[in-house]
Amino acid sequence: MQPVLIVALLASAVGIVCGFWILVNAFRTSILWGLGSLFVPFVSLIYVIAYWEENKKPFLVSLLAGAAAGAAVVLGLPPETLAQLAQGRH
Repeated sequence: MQPVLIVALLASAVGIVCGFWILVNAFRTSILWGLGSLFVPFVSLIYVIAYWEENKKPFLVSLLAGAAAGAAVVLGLPPETLAQLAQGRH
């Protein structure tokens, strides 16, 4: 298995764990925040903003994990594809 793929998978797993962490925090705050975060788009983002202090760490870690996964995917692309992206051709 390529190291880039391992980094992408690990970073994705960290992001998923952080998402569950925020969801658990929402359910601990109230059942309505938890259900809203689970079923209604963007409620979890509103919850993170409203309760920033308790969700700062999982949110920021999930952003870093997403950036790491994205970078790993881009670095794992073949050189020809990277050259096409750099030239603006899709």
